[in-house]
Amino acid sequence: MKKYKILWIGVITLLLSGSFSCQKQLNVLNPNSPTPAVTASEPGIIDLALGSVYTGGFNGVNLSPLNALGDSYFFAAECYHELLADNISSQNANQNYNVINLPDYVILDDGTKLVNQSPHKTNVRINNTRDKRSSNALYYEWAYMYALNNGMNNVLSLAPGVSFGGDAPSRLKTIQAWAYFWKGFAYSRIGSLYYSGLINNTGNATTNTYVLHDAIIAESNRLLNLSATTLASISSTTDYTTVLTQLIPAFLQTGNGGVPSVTAFTHNINTLLARNILANKAQSAMTTSDWTAVLNLVNAGITSTDPVFIAKTNGTSPFISLTGGSTAATTAGSNSSSNFKISERLIQEYYTGDQRLAENFSSQTYLNSVGGLLSSTRWKLVSGGNAIKAPTGANALSYVLADNTTVGNYQLTIAGSYEENELMKAEALVETGQTDVGLASVDNVRKFQGAGLAPVSGTGLTQAQALEQIRRERRVALIFRGTAFYDARRLGIIYDITKGGGRTGAVVLSSSGVLSTNATINYDFFDYWDVPADEAVINPPGSGSAPILNPN
Repeated sequence: MKKYKILWIGVITLLLSGSFSCQKQLNVLNPNSPTPAVTASEPGIIDLALGSVYTGGFNGVNLSPLNALGDSYFFAAECYHELLADNISSQNANQNYNVINLPDYVILDDGTKLVNQSPHKTNVRINNTRDKRSSNALYYEWAYMYALNNGMNNVLSLAPGVSFGGDAPSRLKTIQAWAYFWKGFAYSRIGSLYYSGLINNTGNATTNTYVLHDAIIAESNRLLNLSATTLASISSTTDYTTVLTQLIPAFLQTGNGGVPSVTAFTHNINTLLARNILANKAQSAMTTSDWTAVLNLVNAGITSTDPVFIAKTNGTSPFISLTGGSTAATTAGSNSSSNFKISERLIQEYYTGDQRLAENFSSQTYLNSVGGLLSSTRWKLVSGGNAIKAPTGANALSYVLADNTTVGNYQLTIAGSYEENELMKAEALVETGQTDVGLASVDNVRKFQGAGLAPVSGTGLTQAQALEQIRRERRVALIFRGTAFYDARRLGIIYDITKGGGRTGAVVLSSSGVLSTNATINYDFFDYWDVPADEAVINPPGSGSAPILNPN
C-alpha cells in the first residue's frame, strides 16, 4: 500500500507515557514510524510491541473528525457486525448506522410488506467514496486492522537487532510470537470481511497486488501457525513470562484476562484457526474433512481456565472509554439515550428461564418511525445488569454482556474465548454424528455463563434440533464478540430469499407498535465487502490483482 497512507491520515500520535495506570506500559512513539533509538533497547521494543496492539491497532484511528458516537475498534468497527447480524439497530445516521442494516423487505403477520427504499447493497456502494469516509462502513475495520498489521511489521523488523537480557533467544521469540499472533488476527478480520485485500509483511512498504479473501485467510493461518511454532521453540518459560507480562497492560491481566502460559497462548491460536475455517465457508458446504479439522483445533483450543485477550477500561487510560469504547457500552442504558437498540430477533433466541436474559435485559418499548422496518423494540440492555445473580469467579455476568457504570467491570473479548471454542466443538461434533456429545458442550457454555437452563444433552434431540440449539446459543453467548455476522453469512441468512436466504418466524415490532411473531425478513446483504475507496482510489489495483468489488 502507498506506505499505508490512507490508513494513517487519522491515526493518533502515540505519545502516551503516563496515560495508562502503569506508566511504562504505553510509553511509545508512533508505531508506524518508530524511532530506532527508542526501540533499540529491550524496554523500547516491548513498549512498541504493546503500543502497536493496544493503541496503534485498536485505538489508532482518529474518530473525532468523523462524527463518531464512540471510540476504539471495538465500537467503530465491530458495531457493524452486530448491526448486520440483526442483534442491534440504531436511529442515528452517524456512520450510516440507521440504514446499513435494513433488509430489503419485511412481511408482517397481517401480510403487510414493508419495503426498504434504500437497499443495503446500493447504500453501501453509494457511501464507498473518499469524500464520505464518516458514513463509509467499509473504511473502519480496514483502517484499524492494517494499522495493527503495520505496527507488528515494524516490531518484527526491529526486534532481531535488540540486545535482550536473560535468555535472549526466548525473549526475542516471545516478541516474535506476539507479533505473528496479532498479524494473524488482523488478516483473519480482513479476510473474513472483505472480498479482497492486501498481504504486506514489510513495515511501511508498498504493494498494490490485491488478493481474494481466501488468500488473506491463508496468510492468517500461516502467521498463526508460525506464532505457535515460535512459542513451541521457547526454551525459558521464565523469560517468556517476564516479557509477556510486560506486553499485556496490568489492568487487562484481571478477570478472564491474564498472562497465558505457552500452552494457553497456543490454545488461543488454535481457536482462531478453527474460526478461520468456520467463518469463511457456508455451513452447507462444510465437508467431513472440514469438520474434522475444526474438531482437531478446538480439542486443543481455549479451555475454561485459560486466560484470553480482553479489553476493558480502568477509568484513566485512553484505551477504551467507559461509555463509548465498545458496542455493548453504546447499547446499554435507556432507549432514549443509547446509540444502539436491542433487536427483537436477538431476544427471541433466548429460551424461557435463561438467567442471562433476566440479568441483562429489561422491558422498555421504543418505536422508531424514522428508520422503520426492524428498528423498534420492547427491550433494552441494562447497564450493570439487574442484580438477579451476583457475578462470581472468572465467568462473572459482566463478562457475558455489558456493564458500563462501574470502572473495569465489563470485559470485552478481543479474540477467541472458551465459549466460542466450546460451541465450535459442539457444532463439529454434531455434524460428525456425535450429537449428544456435542450438546454436552452447549451445556458447558450455559453453565459457564450462568444461564440456569436444564441440560439438553441426554434429551434425545435430533441432529437438526441440536444444530438449532447451537445456532441460538451462539447468538446469545457470543453477543458483542465480533462473530455474529460471520454466523449470519455462513448460515445463509443474509442472502436474498430467492437464493435460500432470509428469515421466517421472526419477531418484529412495527413503528406503530403492532407485534408480529411470524414475520418474514429478506435481508439481501453483501456477504463480503468491497475494498474501501480510501484504499482503492489512492492505491489502485496493479497488474494481476484480484477484483476489489464483490460481484455478488
